[in-house]
Parts: sequence; C-alpha cells; structure tokens
Amino acid sequence: MAMIAQPDRNVNASILLASASPRRRELIALLGLPVETTSANIDETPYTGERASDLAIRLSRTKAKTVASSFGLHPSSSPIVVASDTVVSRDGEPLGKPCDAAEARSMLRRLRSRTHQVFTAIALIDTRTHREVSDLASTDVPMREYTDDEVEAYIASGDPFDKAGAYAIQHNGFHPVDRLSGCFANVMGLPLCHVTRSLRAIGLEPTSDVPAACQAHIHYRCPVFEAILMRTV
Repeated sequence: MAMIAQPDRNVNASILLASASPRRRELIALLGLPVETTSANIDETPYTGERASDLAIRLSRTKAKTVASSFGLHPSSSPIVVASDTVVSRDGEPLGKPCDAAEARSMLRRLRSRTHQVFTAIALIDTRTHREVSDLASTDVPMREYTDDEVEAYIASGDPFDKAGAYAIQHNGFHPVDRLSGCFANVMGLPLCHVTRSLRAIGLEPTSDVPAACQAHIHYRCPVFEAILMRTV
C-alpha cells in the first residue's frame, strides 16, 4: 500500500545514519543530502529458527528505534534516522560475520559456485513526526568457482572479518561474485533505490540522481533500479 507523502518535509532535512560501516557511509552520501553518522550498539544474535529476512528487518528496526529514542518527544533537531541491516542467507540460514579464519573459510567454501541470497532491511524514523517506514531488498548472488588458494589469500588480507557471509562483493582482489543481475548496492549493505523510495514515503526527495550516482560510484550498470523506484513502500 502506498504511503501518503509529507510535502512539508524540507528538502534540506538531514539524515542520521545509524551505522559505523564505511561502505554505508560512502553510499548514503550519494543521496546528496546532509548526513551525519552514529552507531547503534545492539545485540545482533539471531533468534532460534529466525529467517534471514526476518532477522534483517528486526535488527534494522531495533537500530533505528535505539538511535531515535535519544531525541525524546520534542527534539531541538529532527533528522531522519536511517538504519539498515544486511544478512547473507545460504539455504535459508543466516550467515553473520565470521569470528575467526576457520569460520570465514567455512562460509566462503559453502558459498562457492552456488547462488545465495542477500537481504538488506531499511528502517527510517522521522524524529519530528515519529513516523516509521520500513523496506526490504533481496538479491540473488551467484558466486564464482574461486580456488582454495584464493580463499586463503583473501582471509590473510583481513577483509572477511567485518562482512556478513565473510566477503565483500566490491573487493578488488577477490572478486567473489559471478554475473550479478540484481542490486549491487544491496550486497554492499545499503540499497540506495530502496532508501530513496522510503524517503519519498515521508516526503523527502534526494537532491541527486540516485541511480546515476550509484552506478557511477560502484561501476555497475544496474538492470533493476527502474523497477525498484516504480514501486512504493
């Protein structure tokens, strides 16, 4: 169901990104809006039997509410809190960030030569009106047949340890993904077209051409942005 926009939301309204991820900070800057960042320290442990998509939704909402709660009922400033959570799913099982090299090795071997899913949930809270908007992006990710030696070199680089599923799609040395046909930014951790349509639901329009800025930044010709932006949340 489409949500009624708030036309009086100033186009210069600021965004408060509830994330310490440098990748998300890079991406959200492409909206062309004033952005500040903070972190939401929450327990990210999955519930027993919790599906990957449900986990992403729950954690993104918890992050947004945790940060928004600090503004109280009558805030002196009223940013839009944006939170997201990305979960890699293999056969329905959430794969989090590996705690050590052995776990990273296990994850990467499980994902090799197979297609898995990446879910990123977006949660927005307007601290002026206390309105909440949520959205969910899903991308099928085909992994290439990388070798054990490539896995070991990638683990030695230290890159897998702060990544869900133990990999970064944009890593220049590893290049783990083969022939992606969905949202690249979703796999990086912040699907900007989903963020854009969520912002529009509360009456805030990015000042940049988001699809063009995103594709130029990640060097990827996106085949799905038009379909995403045509839908509402």
